[in-house]
Amino acid sequence: MSLPPSYLKEIDILNQEVLKTNPTDIVQFCANYFARRLELERTQFLLSGPPKDREMSGSTFPGRLGTNVNPFGGDGGGAGKDQLSSGSISKVMEEDENDTITSPTTASFGFGSGTAFGSPFGGDAAGEGPPSSFKPTSAEGFPAHYGMGRRTSVSAESLNPTASSNDNWTPPFHQKTEDQLLRLKKSISQNFLFSHLDDEQSAQVLGALVEKPIPAKGIKVITQGDQGDFFYVVEKGSFDVYVNPSGALQPGADGLGKPVASIQSGGSFGELALMYGSPRAATVISTEAGCTLWALDRITFRRILMDSTFQRRRLYESFLEEVPILSTLTKYERSKIADALETQKFPAGTTIIREGDAGEAFYLLESGEADAFKSGVQNPVKSYKKGDYFGELALLNDAPRAASVVSKTEVKVATLGKDGFQRLLGPVESIMRRTTYDEGVEGVDPLHQG
Repeated sequence: MSLPPSYLKEIDILNQEVLKTNPTDIVQFCANYFARRLELERTQFLLSGPPKDREMSGSTFPGRLGTNVNPFGGDGGGAGKDQLSSGSISKVMEEDENDTITSPTTASFGFGSGTAFGSPFGGDAAGEGPPSSFKPTSAEGFPAHYGMGRRTSVSAESLNPTASSNDNWTPPFHQKTEDQLLRLKKSISQNFLFSHLDDEQSAQVLGALVEKPIPAKGIKVITQGDQGDFFYVVEKGSFDVYVNPSGALQPGADGLGKPVASIQSGGSFGELALMYGSPRAATVISTEAGCTLWALDRITFRRILMDSTFQRRRLYESFLEEVPILSTLTKYERSKIADALETQKFPAGTTIIREGDAGEAFYLLESGEADAFKSGVQNPVKSYKKGDYFGELALLNDAPRAASVVSKTEVKVATLGKDGFQRLLGPVESIMRRTTYDEGVEGVDPLHQG
C-alpha cells in the first residue's frame, strides 16, 4: 500500500527544514513545525471563505468587527461609540481546552425535567460550534467542528478609569419605581456577576437598566450565534430558550433547535455579555405579547465597576499610607493590599471584634465611628473615625484581641483576612515584628497590646 502524495510532500518539506536548521530537539522542532503549518492552513481557509449569508445582526468576529448591536434599535441608553477608540480591543486567552454548551455559572432560571444542560446557554457561553467565532457557511471543506478543543480568545473593550482620563463620564440613569427597584435588586442579587457589588455599584447598575417593551409574541430578543452585548432581566411576560446543536440559528422550520428552558418574570439571561463579546449560545423568543425587559449593555457595566473600583483603590491606598507599620511598603505593595481589601458594613451598636477572640482580620474604618472598650473599664479607651485602623498586630503574632471594638454609628470597614494579610505582606513581616512603636501609638491603642 503506497503512502498518500500529500503525506510524502509534507515529509519532504519537513526534511528540508530539518536539514536547514539542524535542531537539537527534533521532537519539539517537529511539533512546532506542524503547529505552525496547521495555524497557517486554518487562517488561509478562514480568510478565503465566503461571507455569512444569514440574517444575523452580529458579526462573525465579535469584539473585532462587530458593532454594539441592540435588537430593539437605538443605543439602548448605554455607552456611546465615542467612548471606544480604534484598536482598543484587548484579547484574553481562554484556558479551558474544551468548550461546552454549559456555563461555569448557575443559570438564573429553572429547567424542565430531562434537560441535558446545566444551563441552556450559560449567559453567553460558547456553544457546541468551534471555539472560533467564525463558522463556515458551506458544508464542504473543513468540518463544522474543525479546531474543536484548540485554544481560542474572547474580546472585550479596553477602557480607562474616568478619574485617570478626565472624560467626565457618568453612568446613564433611568427612573424606576420603588417596587421595580426591589424586584430588579432581587433578580440580579442571585447572579454571580452582581453578588459582590457594593451598595454604590448596585445602585448605579440598577439605575442604568433601561426598559425595553416587547410588543408581540415571537420576537427574537437574542439570536444564537450573534454577538452578545446586552444582559436582560424579565420584568413581565415569559420567554422560551432554544439551542441549535450547530451553534447558530439555521434557516428552515427547525432552525431554532430544541426548546431547553422557559424564563419567567424575575428571571434573567445574557449575563456573560457583560464580560466579553462572545457569540450567543441560545435563541430567546417572547412567548406572549406585552412583555417587558430591562437591559444593560456591557460597556456601561464595565465602566461602573472599573470607575468605582479605581476610586476605592485610591481611597484605600491613602488610608494604608497612614498606617505606621506599613510605612515601609512600596506603592505597588500598597496597591496589592488595597485590591485585596473587602468591604463590610455594621449597624450602630455592633461588636466588630471582641476582646479575647483570636485575631482573624485587619480593619480600616472607611466611614462612621467606633469605640474600643476593655473589660472592667466603663468608658471607651479609644475612638476610631474615618481612616483609622485596628487589628493588624493580632494577625502577626496570633495574640488574642486586647479590646472590643463597637460601632458607634453605622460603619463601613475595609477588611483583609489573616491568610491574605500574611500572603501579601510576607516580605515585610520581619520588619513589622521588629517595629518599636513611638510614644502615642502602642501606649494609646489597646489593640496594639500583647
